[in-house]
Amino acid sequence: MVIASSVFENNGMIPPKYTCDGDNVNPPLDFSEIPDGAKTLVLIMDDPDAPGETWVHWLVWNISPNTVEIGENTVPEGAVAGVTSFGKAGYGGPCPPSGTHRYFFKLYALDIELDLPGDADKTELEEAMEGRVIEKAELLGLYSREK
Repeated sequence: MVIASSVFENNGMIPPKYTCDGDNVNPPLDFSEIPDGAKTLVLIMDDPDAPGETWVHWLVWNISPNTVEIGENTVPEGAVAGVTSFGKAGYGGPCPPSGTHRYFFKLYALDIELDLPGDADKTELEEAMEGRVIEKAELLGLYSREK
């Protein structure tokens, strides 16, 4: 399984457009090689370099396994966006207080659809996913607000 973006390379810099310094919209993402047997996909974007704890920027679940891309500033039809560390559902772009931070876009293929309300957070999502992950892929983006 592969997750990629047309606007930044793995381990490359995320363009400012997709951060709090720009339009703060999600970057386009491409999915490929989804495993047979996947009933749904889950996307988690987080920043382990945030002060205090890992900062959750984006949660999306019940993405159709037939999905090959998430367009810029969109959520796939039928998918659910959960509550992030910003306290609301939807994408919240990189906005590090200092230094260069790592942003992990983690794609999971699950063998079930999740029955979670839209106000679920990462902890609830990960609990619901436990034991149901068929495969995982990652895309790493970097961002620094220092000029």
